[in-house]
Amino acid sequence: MDFRAITPDLVTLNILINCFCHLGDMGSAFSALTKIIKLGHQFDVITLNTVIKGFCINNKVREALEFHDKVRALGFQLDEVTYGILINGICNIGHTRDAFVLLQKLENEPVKPDVVMYNTVIDGLCKDGLVIEAKKLFSKMIAMGISPDVVSFNSLIHGFCCVHQLEEATRLLNEMIEGNIKPDIFTFNILIDALCKQGRAGEAQKMLHMLLERGLKPDIVTYVL
Repeated sequence: MDFRAITPDLVTLNILINCFCHLGDMGSAFSALTKIIKLGHQFDVITLNTVIKGFCINNKVREALEFHDKVRALGFQLDEVTYGILINGICNIGHTRDAFVLLQKLENEPVKPDVVMYNTVIDGLCKDGLVIEAKKLFSKMIAMGISPDVVSFNSLIHGFCCVHQLEEATRLLNEMIEGNIKPDIFTFNILIDALCKQGRAGEAQKMLHMLLERGLKPDIVTYVL
């Protein structure tokens, strides 16, 4: 393009930045970012989100947070996608508590938390064995007018199964059904696995029948369990 005197636009350079980020070459990504400035283009939120995601997928979450702070200080507006990326990145490195703090901060920001952000933190808390805290956050999400989805329930159900609270997990399944949220194959596989591990094969068989009655098809995981 340069050889033909064709000036790349912002879309072209955003694509280039994304490619470098996925290759783990953040230095070249920032070179492309510098070119955007030299050409007089104005960053958009896609550019910033791409760089932040690049840091996160390359296990440089601290750098992602520092970059976030810098662009915020310069007056750039970020969106729900930005914070979804950051919260996911923080949880992926095992700092769920920090993700929880960031989620709470957003409640007083123009960018409000959405179900994806809540789901990420709920899942992280459950994986850390903090199912009571996860359930409280789940309840808070509902109180704030954000409707849970199948991912929200699956994370909680898995969390309660991991701490051997199958009655609470089953109650959540019933809550899903009553709330017209359709359980998926993952929901049933989680419960069947937990029941089998506790030697409750009869109940696992009933769960399999429920799965079939709801029009779902067992997969190889279902039968292996």
